[in-house]
Amino acid sequence: MAVKTITIDMEAYEILARHKSTGQSFSQVIKERLGRKSTAKTLRAAIVHTRLSEKTLDAIDAQVRARRANKAQAVKL
Repeated sequence: MAVKTITIDMEAYEILARHKSTGQSFSQVIKERLGRKSTAKTLRAAIVHTRLSEKTLDAIDAQVRARRANKAQAVKL
C-alpha cells in the first residue's frame, strides 16, 4: 500500500487523536470521519431498514402541516 506523509499542527493532531480508538490508525479515523459521502443511495438504503410507529409518522405529518401553514418570511429591511 502506498503512503503519503502529511504535516498537521498540534491542535489538529489533538483533535484527530481524540477521535481515535485503541487499535485504530489515524488513517482509519480520517476515512471514517471524512471519507463517507452521503448520497441519495445511502439515504435510501437507510430508509429501507427504518421502521417508524404510526404515532411518529403522525407527529411528522403534523409538523409538516404546521410549517406549511406558517411559512417563514424574509425580514423586511
